[in-house]
Amino acid sequence: MKLVSLVMIAGLILLYFVDAALKIQLMNWEMLIHSALRFFTGFILLGIGVFYAHKLRLKSAVYLVLALILADDIMDYYRHVNSFNFEVLLHSIYMLLWGSLMGYVVMKYSKDKAGN
Repeated sequence: MKLVSLVMIAGLILLYFVDAALKIQLMNWEMLIHSALRFFTGFILLGIGVFYAHKLRLKSAVYLVLALILADDIMDYYRHVNSFNFEVLLHSIYMLLWGSLMGYVVMKYSKDKAGN
């Protein structure tokens, strides 16, 4: 549990600095939806499906992630939300990486806990 807490707290601290450096306002509905979508996509597809369970190949998981992100960007385009710029792209990559690390660590912890 210490490792899960460490990854969560370190990720939140780094998220604060990433948002401050990129001047992204995280506390609005659009950015919360974008961040949650990217985090849980990384958590489930990359962290659990690829790195932990090895149920998906990395190539097919990357295609799924790109399809989900592209679908979200198309929805934003039709809703006239401008979220396609370099800063948001860097923020999205960070959220995917943090989500995949959290997914792997949580599954590793749950397996170790179930084995005891």
